[in-house]
Amino acid sequence: MSQELAARLREVAERVNVALDALLPRADGPETRLMTALRYSALDGGKRLRPFFTIEVGRMFDADETALMRAAVAIECVHTYSLIHDDLPCMDDDDLRRGRPTLHRQFDEATALLAGDALLTFAFEILADPPTHRDPQMRCLLVSGLARAAGPLGMVAGQAADMEGEHIGSDLIAVTRMNRLKTGALINFSVDAGALIGCASESEKVSLSRYAHDVGLAFQMVDDLLDAEGVVRDTGKAVHKDSARGKVNFVTVLGVDATRERVGMLAAQAKRHLAPFGPRARMLADAVDFVVERRY
Repeated sequence: MSQELAARLREVAERVNVALDALLPRADGPETRLMTALRYSALDGGKRLRPFFTIEVGRMFDADETALMRAAVAIECVHTYSLIHDDLPCMDDDDLRRGRPTLHRQFDEATALLAGDALLTFAFEILADPPTHRDPQMRCLLVSGLARAAGPLGMVAGQAADMEGEHIGSDLIAVTRMNRLKTGALINFSVDAGALIGCASESEKVSLSRYAHDVGLAFQMVDDLLDAEGVVRDTGKAVHKDSARGKVNFVTVLGVDATRERVGMLAAQAKRHLAPFGPRARMLADAVDFVVERRY
């Protein structure tokens, strides 16, 4: 990872943490446990890669920084909700996330479920509030776009397919579709939101959407490789989970070598989609290398 990209990722992560800390509700009464749980998960670090995509794409078009940050925070709230629910006993039943106990282990299952629900709905409150953008139509577009990415034809559908994973078998098309929904849909919206706020042209939006599609698939393939080959010390979460549970992923269908080869192909293709933007997209191109080379 280039030093410039590392610095940019740190900048975004720090700014997102500050914004989350300011926006997340606090309470001293009966809601204290819930609010503490919200903050435990939402402020526990993470790559903040989805906010990075939103902000970096928007900056290419000189978009308003406040609008970009609020959209990025809303997206991170949805991402955190998805991790909380993904870790629950009724889903993947994980004990470790980002090197710390998962929320239902640190608190309890009911609190984790409610915290995830709260973060999901809070994301739409952020987007709908006038401070996000002066144009109500823009706010509506952001709300509807995030709803599609997270809802029954997006991330939730992908999670449902993942829960039925053992029935997919070796169908690469089905595995690709599952991951395009579960992981790729929110990454796609992260890029789309930056382009939308930045008032990108239709052709620019198409190029960026294609970039996001390839980055999203590559991201999930690397996740599957890390599950097969990674170590807890680096990943901050359990490994060898899918094989132990008989779940299907890119590695179980393609094997390690073929999956790694496809990651390289997707990375090269993603960078080609950035050609129309020239030097403005340098950080997005470097982010591709980060996605494919990461160990966590």
